[in-house]
Amino acid sequence: MVLTVTLNPLLEKRLYFKDVVHGGVNRSNKEIFTAGGKGINVSRQLNQLNIPNSAFTFLGGNNGKILRRILTEEKIDFNFTPVKDETRTAALIIEEDKNRLTHYFSPDNIILKSEAEDFKSRLHKMIQNSSIIIFSGSSPTPETDEIIAQGIGWSHEYDKISILDTYGGNLSKSIEAAPTVLHNNINELESSLGVDLKNEKSKIELLKFLENKNIKLIFLTDGENPVYAAKFGFHYKAVPPKIELFDSAGSGDSFVAGIAYGLEKALVFDEFIKIAVALGAANAASWDTSKVNLADAEKLYDKIIVSPIGKKMKIIDDSPNY
Repeated sequence: MVLTVTLNPLLEKRLYFKDVVHGGVNRSNKEIFTAGGKGINVSRQLNQLNIPNSAFTFLGGNNGKILRRILTEEKIDFNFTPVKDETRTAALIIEEDKNRLTHYFSPDNIILKSEAEDFKSRLHKMIQNSSIIIFSGSSPTPETDEIIAQGIGWSHEYDKISILDTYGGNLSKSIEAAPTVLHNNINELESSLGVDLKNEKSKIELLKFLENKNIKLIFLTDGENPVYAAKFGFHYKAVPPKIELFDSAGSGDSFVAGIAYGLEKALVFDEFIKIAVALGAANAASWDTSKVNLADAEKLYDKIIVSPIGKKMKIIDDSPNY
């Protein structure tokens, strides 16, 4: 069972327009409410891959009730810690004729210390019954800043695989906890860590820095640009396929789901990095978020080029084994 952890969930309202008159009156031709938040997106994508999983998050107020209904309708298994504050919202304006999407987010949730402590207590128990724990998204308040690092520590204690995909001021502390796997995109890494990753050399140096933190698998994504990855001191570059871009939101989450899929299925490294890249690319070619089926992802495999950088490994059995 894979456990996804989302500290900052989101109720999304998607409004579809043929076109938008800025500064004028616009009437939507379709309105859809969806469940958002990075870990919830990962759970949605794992469902498409038939990987048993459960999403754990905070939910509060009327927005939280609506989000619970949506999760149930989507058949996303979930648990939550109730909070007094309203779950945050976002309006997504989709201009279909221009293939353009604009996001508007409300402020982050306010989580009380007692609510954060309740969340940690329940998380501790859930980790013991999970095979992989995925920590996705940002921390909304100082009261939740310790949760990810604490959760990674518990994952080590119970010999579980932890996957980290967070950003912001909490990233450095989470890295120090030494997750098994780290994924992040280049823009978030630059802003969160204050580094410049404009060339290949700087990306390789970051891979080495993260390896020295005892992180076993590392994936740095950058939209349509190559993915840089590391496994036990060996470095790789994966070139994504060319696609017609619709909306890249959730592509990193679909990528993370592909990593979890590969680890759960004990696939060799070349196979599951292609699955992760294909899922991310296919997601970006759709208005939907993290709903890519495996058959559609497989159509992109042959268009993905994975090559080693620097020293090459003589492969005997490259299956993940933790």
